[in-house]
Amino acid sequence: MEKLTAQEEEAMLVLWQAAPCFVKDILAKYDDPKPPYTTLASVVKNLERKKYVKAKRYGNTYEYTPLVSEAEYKRMFMKGVVHNYFENSYKELVSFFAKEQKLSADDLKEIIDMIEKGKE
Repeated sequence: MEKLTAQEEEAMLVLWQAAPCFVKDILAKYDDPKPPYTTLASVVKNLERKKYVKAKRYGNTYEYTPLVSEAEYKRMFMKGVVHNYFENSYKELVSFFAKEQKLSADDLKEIIDMIEKGKE
């Protein structure tokens, strides 16, 4: 799976929530200042080229549907982060967030409970 740019990720976040949809529908979900329509259309075309979305033609416009789920992308993305920044260790990842005070002791206990109960 090819890595997405920040613009592509932003478009995918909308697509995962609104699909199937047209470029105009994606654009409508953006906060101001919105990118130009043509720029967003190019971003979505790149997503199609990278096999993240499929297009269905209706006259002179296209409706887009994700081919990659949000959960699938998160797994791939996190795998890369853990590999590249945390020596391929999820333990190191959790330790980092605990040290940076992004996770409290209560949060860690909750995570342990979730793991023990087999929940996501």
